Amino acid sequence: MINSLRRGSVAVVGAAESELGLCAPGTTPYDLMAQATHRALEDCGLQLKDVDGVFTASSQARFSSVGLCEYLGLKPRYQDNTLMGGASFMSHVTHAMAAINSGLCDVALIAYGSTQKSVSRAAASPREYNAYETPYKPFLPTSAYAMVAARHMYQYGTKREQLAEVAVAARQWALMNPVAWEKKPLSIDEVISARMVSSPLTIRDCCLVTDGGGAIILTSAARAKDLKKSPAYILGVGEELSHIGISGMPDLTVSGAAISGPKAYAMAGITHQEVDLAMLYDAFTINTILFLEDLGFCAKGEGGEFVANGGIAPGGHLPVNTNGGGLSYCHPGMYGLFLLIESVRQLRGECGVRQVPNCEVALAHGNGGVLSSQATVILATYSD
Repeated sequence: MINSLRRGSVAVVGAAESELGLCAPGTTPYDLMAQATHRALEDCGLQLKDVDGVFTASSQARFSSVGLCEYLGLKPRYQDNTLMGGASFMSHVTHAMAAINSGLCDVALIAYGSTQKSVSRAAASPREYNAYETPYKPFLPTSAYAMVAARHMYQYGTKREQLAEVAVAARQWALMNPVAWEKKPLSIDEVISARMVSSPLTIRDCCLVTDGGGAIILTSAARAKDLKKSPAYILGVGEELSHIGISGMPDLTVSGAAISGPKAYAMAGITHQEVDLAMLYDAFTINTILFLEDLGFCAKGEGGEFVANGGIAPGGHLPVNTNGGGLSYCHPGMYGLFLLIESVRQLRGECGVRQVPNCEVALAHGNGGVLSSQATVILATYSD
């Protein structure tokens, strides 16, 4: 197991979403997982019988890997049901990499599905009781992220307009993505004047609520070379668990990405300067600013300036969330897997008008809970 996490030894070879948005009545999370799985297998030219490792997470099913295996008729050699919120799927990449390199499986499936728009967010993601917070009746998770935004604005002078820049940039990217939920242009003024949810965050600072599923297929770098499409090699991984409730976060302006990111960079043998695309879990506009800082793209407190004047929009100095992000593309409960899907497509050059030129290195960063879990994956077109 010592060498189970070797730079470039495993690659993503298939990636796909299910239908997104609002699903037909009676659709289950397993329906969406299965649809995405079959599409991802078609994407790489493998078959269901080739899959011998299954990794899933779901807030709607306690035994999601077992349930998906039954649904698909799979009897895998290895399965993993790790759940740490939206960062679960980056963690699954780490686990799948270790499993493949240790001989526990040869072809790993990572899948997710949610019907949270159809059945309501409350039913899909029920809140656990927190003795230190629940009695005060916070509007979670929004109130937690609003506290972070307010603190960042107070401590570093981050402007309300800069938060809005994140939402506007995401919308500009989404307008170039045919399957994105949002189809109308968005301005900074529209973000700020939208319905207030939890000050300072309006509804346009908050992620979408959609149905949807996704899947990726991983295998060894050696096997990946013989498959249908160009591999996206896993160069580096890192994760950090910080707290469960926002009242337990050590510093509201520093997330666990400040630890998971350097771990991933060290394993990959690169710095942030070599990253061509950053896919960051934008459940709220403050997330993107926070993660840009913690992952080293700018100094702490300078995230607002970094995103200003279209800095992360099409034509900006760093392409961020080129699919439209959780703010404008889709957000079915847990969003992390979709960051990986877009990273793979960009590395392959499959994104049409939103394609990042000469994209060779992509960073996908997942977030879970109320900034509780952070996980970073670095992917590339090369393995060494």
